[in-house]
Amino acid sequence: MPTTEHKPIWVAGKPVKTEPLELKNPVTGETLAAISQAGPVHIEQATAAMSEALSHGRRWTSVDRQRCCERVLRFVMKYQEKFIKTIVAEAAKPVAAAIVETQRAITTLELSLQESTRIGGVQMPVDIDAAHRDYYAVVERVAVGPCLFITPFNFPLNLVIHKIGPAMACGCPFILKPSERTPLTALLLGEALAEAELPEGFWSVLPCSRQHIASMVADDRIALMSFTGSAKVGWELKAQAGHKAVVLELGGNAAVIVEPDVDLEDAADRITAGVFGYAGQSCISVQRIMLEKGIAAEFTGVLVRKTQALKAGDLLDSQTQIGPMIDEVAALRIEKWVADAVEQGANVLCGGRRRGAFYEPTLLTQVPENSPLVGEEAFGPVAVIQHYSTLQEAIKLSNASRYGLQAGIFTRDLVKAREAFELLAVGAVVINDVPTTRSDALPYGGVKDSGIGYEGVHFAVEHLTRYKTMLTRTVPVPKSSK
Repeated sequence: MPTTEHKPIWVAGKPVKTEPLELKNPVTGETLAAISQAGPVHIEQATAAMSEALSHGRRWTSVDRQRCCERVLRFVMKYQEKFIKTIVAEAAKPVAAAIVETQRAITTLELSLQESTRIGGVQMPVDIDAAHRDYYAVVERVAVGPCLFITPFNFPLNLVIHKIGPAMACGCPFILKPSERTPLTALLLGEALAEAELPEGFWSVLPCSRQHIASMVADDRIALMSFTGSAKVGWELKAQAGHKAVVLELGGNAAVIVEPDVDLEDAADRITAGVFGYAGQSCISVQRIMLEKGIAAEFTGVLVRKTQALKAGDLLDSQTQIGPMIDEVAALRIEKWVADAVEQGANVLCGGRRRGAFYEPTLLTQVPENSPLVGEEAFGPVAVIQHYSTLQEAIKLSNASRYGLQAGIFTRDLVKAREAFELLAVGAVVINDVPTTRSDALPYGGVKDSGIGYEGVHFAVEHLTRYKTMLTRTVPVPKSSK
């Protein structure tokens, strides 16, 4: 979809064209579009308008919020094909994966629409002591205030909607700062927001350079910042955020445990997809595969066979399973990590070669524990195979990571499944599937360096709202005078 179109940013709901920056297709190098860039003036305008819009948002009824979510949902459904092609072009995502992301985004919007009518409160009894016998109280959840949402490149539609959908559902004005690598999808979504009849000044979509993010993060007019991205950047932003609430969805180093009582073909199918889907560029991609020693040799053979059978090719071909990484710099990093591991004694079972931004699906064994392939987030098409004797040893290996987002275990033994759930230091444990599995309705968040807070529409709304109490004294009826 190469074009010379000059795309505007959205400032307080209005399209604004500024000095453009060329956006390149990461595969072909062709210019996709010229993207306007927000500067300090636009950021100030957006922040001031958002602060002003908060009072309107708080007077927004449930049906108002519901209708706005519904309009955005209808837009995304109507233009699904355009969203899919945009994701493929700017994120180098195979079309089959882009279709899945777009369908998930529709589900996330449907959840937001449903949640918009469920944000209520409770009547609390306060006549529990004599001093308050004449009082009653109502506790409601209200919008926390203006929000800043910063999103990554790897899911440029669904991860954006995981932030703005709950914000619309509960009436929080917002600025969306999309990844500099994938702004087109967010700007297309801006067209949906423009048709949604949100309160004036309620929203902005501001592609901008990293140097301008700091001013937004530090601005006290913003009540909450939600960031999805690398752990290093996330914790740095939290340190700059002052007193505002912060939600961080950061990195992962996902492990999957395979017990000997499972269907090896089924487990290998799921793990292959969990490692190499979208070139491993997901924070819950499988990075560490833990095999019980009795099945390790057989299972490894099955896994290598399935990995080597993965189909590369044209990203617009629905049969293509693997594509390039987001850029050559990312592929070079994986190439170096693998080369360093091999130098220290690791064995490459398959893959291990790079062509430009494309890195072959790679499996390794005997990787030293100090390798970043074991301890850091690879965020690429590579996984490490480790062996264990007991489930307790596998759990210990899984927990030996500074990350704790999701983990998986394949087993038919309910006792072992429960033990894994209780002892794995992660936000979610997936039984009989890979940790790459995520339902958009469930709470999604990790422990340790994987972040703080949760996504998943209902749980995001809890962060985006706060309790507010109305305490009322029952006044005596005045005596009539004669």
